Amino acid sequence: MSHSTRTNITLLIIDDDEDDREMFIEVVTEINKGVTCLKAANGYEALQLLSKEEILPDFIFLDLNMPRMNGKQCLLHLKNNDRLKAIPVIIYTTSKNAEDKEEAKRLGAIDFITKPSSMVALKQELENIFSKALHLR
Repeated sequence: MSHSTRTNITLLIIDDDEDDREMFIEVVTEINKGVTCLKAANGYEALQLLSKEEILPDFIFLDLNMPRMNGKQCLLHLKNNDRLKAIPVIIYTTSKNAEDKEEAKRLGAIDFITKPSSMVALKQELENIFSKALHLR
């Protein structure tokens, strides 16, 4: 089956905060029931998961501040891997730091979301990202 005929979307959320992962997945499912969410607690776990997955995610949402392998290190690995480098990566972090944002974009992230405090705000952010991103596909 070719990529363009798949209507369901697969996301990978990489975040060491379980509550943040669960809230993210809950909001994504509210937006679109057809989304499959994979999850990993850090960059290292994510790379292990991606090396085993047959179907790669359509998008990766990546936290910056994580133990073992942080978001910037993970992003570097993703963008240096021929099999994974085309997957759009969106940084999803508590950081509001402009330098983090610039560095993430320089490393290859397509977008940067500062984690919203409410589910409503998160839903709006994600709807914006999905509508933009789906035009890119």
